[in-house]
Amino acid sequence: MAKPSGGVGERLLGRPGARQRPPNTSSPARYILLLFVTVIGFIYAAPNLYQPDSALQIGTITEIKGTSIIKPIDQALVDKAVNGLRSAGIVVLDAEIVDGSAIIRVDSDESQLRGRDIVSGLVNPTGGDGYVVALTRASTTPQWLEDLGGKPLSLGLDLSGGVHFLLQLDMQKYLSDRMLSNQEAIRDLFVEDRIRYVGRDWVDGVQMEIPFQSEAAREAAAGVIQENFDDFEVRERDFDGQPGLRLTVLDARVRELEDLAISQNLQSLRNRVNELGVSEPLVQRLGRSRILLDLPGMQDSARAKEIINKFANLEFRMVARPSERASLIERYTYEGAPVNLEKSVIVTGNQVSNALQEYDPQSGLPQVSINLDNDGGRQMNEATKDRVGDSMAIIFKELKVRSRTVIEDGETRVEPYTVEDKRVISVATVQSALGFRFRITGLELGEARDLALLLRAGALAAPMYIVEERTVGASLGEDNIAAGRQSIMIGFIAVLLFMLVYYRWFGLAADIALSVNLILLVAIMSVLGATLTLPGIAGIVLTVGMAVDANVLIFSRIREEAVDRPPQQAISIGFDRALLTILDANITTFFVAIILFSIGSGAVKGFAVTLAIGIVTSMFTAILGTRAIVNLMYGGRKLEKLAI
Repeated sequence: MAKPSGGVGERLLGRPGARQRPPNTSSPARYILLLFVTVIGFIYAAPNLYQPDSALQIGTITEIKGTSIIKPIDQALVDKAVNGLRSAGIVVLDAEIVDGSAIIRVDSDESQLRGRDIVSGLVNPTGGDGYVVALTRASTTPQWLEDLGGKPLSLGLDLSGGVHFLLQLDMQKYLSDRMLSNQEAIRDLFVEDRIRYVGRDWVDGVQMEIPFQSEAAREAAAGVIQENFDDFEVRERDFDGQPGLRLTVLDARVRELEDLAISQNLQSLRNRVNELGVSEPLVQRLGRSRILLDLPGMQDSARAKEIINKFANLEFRMVARPSERASLIERYTYEGAPVNLEKSVIVTGNQVSNALQEYDPQSGLPQVSINLDNDGGRQMNEATKDRVGDSMAIIFKELKVRSRTVIEDGETRVEPYTVEDKRVISVATVQSALGFRFRITGLELGEARDLALLLRAGALAAPMYIVEERTVGASLGEDNIAAGRQSIMIGFIAVLLFMLVYYRWFGLAADIALSVNLILLVAIMSVLGATLTLPGIAGIVLTVGMAVDANVLIFSRIREEAVDRPPQQAISIGFDRALLTILDANITTFFVAIILFSIGSGAVKGFAVTLAIGIVTSMFTAILGTRAIVNLMYGGRKLEKLAI
């Protein structure tokens, strides 16, 4: 007896030959595998059935720039917050301490918003920064599901409400500041090697043009620069008849500096957002110079803009002695009188390891208590140990965003830009050598609070400005969820009814496979920690249609084969011959989803993720699941005709 030939579908799906078992029957191992996958899918999709509670989270400021601040949360603090909420008429469902943070569950989002200000005032009675009160969602998932790693899908901004920002980094300003820093370093090298240069302002964007008094000085300077700097392209040029050098930052170094600025700004933004009290924020890079920031649950966009869009820092400088050269000093005004400061900076806010807004115990005025990191403390001590009796000034430096109207290619547009504002906020006599800890006075309460927050979060490497802003209300997010759920249910039920009516028992098999497909899709997205957005819901609806499309191809092929072949043979050939068509259609769509994910952003990525996962689950359920169910219904039976 000749060995039966197997088609492509037979090899891929492992369809048994006629010698092992009756036609269109599956092995017990396949049913066990499908049952196992389905049960696992149910388990990891189940947490989405338990809607989280609106809650307030009380946390402490910990591990900020390497320094821990221990502000323990005990039951007395929780009871104080709960009693304050209940006194204000807010229904408290539960309160507990979890992993060092207090979680207080309330009855609604409105109570959550009202309660944040109440709790913040209770736990921070002096207006300090000891505790952070955040809006959050408290899980109601059973503990046994959480122990298995089950967690519900996170909701995107369009479903949960909040604030969306698109931030543009001012890379030109950042690179220019780096060049100014290099200018000072190069000038110091020239002074050490007694190289005579001309002028003091050499920087023009990412270039530096340095004139010299002679050819010999230029040659010596070129050697010094090439020996100490490896990120410049050095070319000889003449400037107004004088020999000179033009230094241009290499493209590779520019890219490296841009990556550095983006990374530092991302970290600083995450720290700032954490202190604003936002649960599960989205902070990610877009391209070479933009940052996307989504703040779910944040309704106070003005406060968010005030902190996020603020580029503030400190500079500590010594007051210049009368004998200091004019070229090494800068003149400022302090309390209406002129004050001369040395240009050299002792330390900056970048070297602050911790900062807290407090009150002076003697005067009751706001102050900022500062701790320096290891390098900053040593530099401060080195600069002040020989200057006891002299004065030291603190400069508050802030870059403010302004806009101007420009005409480009005949079109008028508004262009944002940054303006640097510097002011002396304190001048004090050095009584003894300073070290790692000291305090700053002379600030208003709001300035002191914001300065402490910004210093704790870390300075931004490059100034930024907001180019896009969007606020989504909590009620609108609920409406989006309701509309999305309704669209999925209507589409899902309509497809189930159509398949059942048109394909009868085969349609029932497809409906079961389609239901499992939806469960597996939700389970995989939950396990991967994907965020569900409105475009993601659209991807789910599209996946439902694509899963049915695969079954329609199979059943149509079976119907065609049943005209000229026995029923069992028609079923077998129909599945096998439809397989390649299904693979071609789904694989090409999968590649499109991958491309959308790689080049898209925001909403496009949410759609691409859902579509890609949906393609994988729909192929699994349509090819393996539907066939197993059809085999269970018809396999090994003597059939006269097919009801399809």
